[in-house]
Amino acid sequence: MEIKFVLYSVFVAPPASPHPPESTPLISHCTSVLLVCISHFQNSKLMQLRSPDPSDQDREPFVEVDPSGRFGRYSDLLGAGAVKKVYRGFDQAEGRDVAWNQVKLRNFSGDPSVLKRLFSEVKLLKTVKNENLIVLYGFWRDNEHNTLNFITEACASGNLRDYRKKHKRVSIKALKKWSKQILRGLEYLHTHEPCVIHRDLNCSNIFINGNIGKVKIGDLGLAAVVGKSHVAHSLIGTPEFMAPELYEEDYNELVDIYSFGMCLLEMATMEIPYTECDCVAQIYKKVTSGVMPQAFSKVKEPELKAFIERCIGQKRARPSASDLLKDPFLLEIDEETD
Repeated sequence: MEIKFVLYSVFVAPPASPHPPESTPLISHCTSVLLVCISHFQNSKLMQLRSPDPSDQDREPFVEVDPSGRFGRYSDLLGAGAVKKVYRGFDQAEGRDVAWNQVKLRNFSGDPSVLKRLFSEVKLLKTVKNENLIVLYGFWRDNEHNTLNFITEACASGNLRDYRKKHKRVSIKALKKWSKQILRGLEYLHTHEPCVIHRDLNCSNIFINGNIGKVKIGDLGLAAVVGKSHVAHSLIGTPEFMAPELYEEDYNELVDIYSFGMCLLEMATMEIPYTECDCVAQIYKKVTSGVMPQAFSKVKEPELKAFIERCIGQKRARPSASDLLKDPFLLEIDEETD
């Protein structure tokens, strides 16, 4: 309608004046108006063509979504391990960030019974609830990519390893507070019915909300659920943090206490245990021979050193999480400020 109106205004201009030369400016002015309007119309049409679809603006840039459509995965990689990758995700129902974990099932394809057990354990872990454990929101198997996916709570400050590297000066008091929270999480798992053994506790899967100092144990997807015997047999974990008996594939929940001791050693020194070793074989030889990591000699505080040594001692003398929470080293921490 806009173009038709402009054209009409040009061709129905007032009748020709008896003085034709004076009519030229009017026609020239109308022609200019016509060109401006046509240009404006063309630009507005071009803008419409370029404007994104409103539905595209509302769409999240997800790489994939879970079967329910609730959780979406971004391409951002938060961390990676031998059998698992962790991506940044989003919970559209609750409007919160989550961690999208993917386990490569080909690592367990040799034994179908292991796969079955893995799924049953992850299902059970969805029911464990403790303030010092990362929440597991859901899980499913992706047959096309042969992965097990599970969605967990995300902590704002990331894992304890990276957090500790950012903050070089951390007091013994802070280490004690972090330790108490980790031990409370382990105590819950170990006294749960049935007993749950984490098996892969290390500083990369202990997470922290730095603004409130809240510490939570994560990566429960590879935990072992054991019966009344509290004995497990499969070999899994991070070599630097694995207890000697775990290598022998005959162990109980006290392997987590050993791992906790190594975590505390890393928190105190900012050094991963056994970094002096060049390969897993060397780590295995030192661990099974009872040789302490070199980082242990860097711990100067006698009380801290004795506490770590108690955690990573021989299996028969190793205390439970409940016992460690009663240790004088931790008892002096005020519960109100914990």
